[in-house]
Amino acid sequence: MYLKRIEMQGFKSFADKTVLEFMQGITTVIGPNGSGKSNISDAIRWVLGEQSMKSLRGAKSEDVIFSGTQNRKSLGFAEVSLIFDNSDNRLPVEFTEVTVTRKLYRSGESQYFINKTPCRLKDIVELFMDTGIGKDGYSIIGQGRIDEILSNKSEDRRNIFEEAAGIVKYKSRKSESEKKLERTKLNLLRINDILSEIEQTLEPLKIQAEKAKEFLNLREELKQIEVGLFVYNINTYKQNLEKIINDEQILVEQNESETRKFRKTK
Repeated sequence: MYLKRIEMQGFKSFADKTVLEFMQGITTVIGPNGSGKSNISDAIRWVLGEQSMKSLRGAKSEDVIFSGTQNRKSLGFAEVSLIFDNSDNRLPVEFTEVTVTRKLYRSGESQYFINKTPCRLKDIVELFMDTGIGKDGYSIIGQGRIDEILSNKSEDRRNIFEEAAGIVKYKSRKSESEKKLERTKLNLLRINDILSEIEQTLEPLKIQAEKAKEFLNLREELKQIEVGLFVYNINTYKQNLEKIINDEQILVEQNESETRKFRKTK
């Protein structure tokens, strides 16, 4: 695996789209002071996720965007792509050529891409983990970096050796797993607190449930009693109605009988 090509547009002094091709072996970039040599290494670090503007020789994120000159207007975005030859499958993707892109707008919106597919900065960091390539990897040694490494604490130097040994990925995964375990422990503590609160309310809820059940039973019993009383009243009213009808019939017959007798006496 090696860096095959860099494409830059709007990044610092590279206003126009600039393409730098690299072959296998050693490539040397030479030029006078202020010609933009350091901007090339800054572009590489920037794509790989460098967030410190101090490391990129700037004050704020917009400083990496071409700011314009007397004869040319400033641009609204900066975009840099790194194209890697991955024919040896060193990177864990099924592509023989891998393109990593970062794009930044003056609005502050930042985008990352792997083979033109949107991704997170974390995805890019994990892609190059243990390859020596990265904003803090040993493949990028800036001015004064050697002295800094030699003068650093043994713990700081150890990070570089671990990167070269290819164990950073596993340490990173271990750290993430430990963080997940810690979050899980906190969640379990919270769950236990919730269970404790629920258990305290179980007894009152049980009493309320029994009362509600008793209420439902009594309401059903009352309903049955009311239905029975309604049927009883209907039957009673029916019997009384039949008796009244019979009495009326008898009175009618008596009336007719008395009327006939009265007519005969005349």
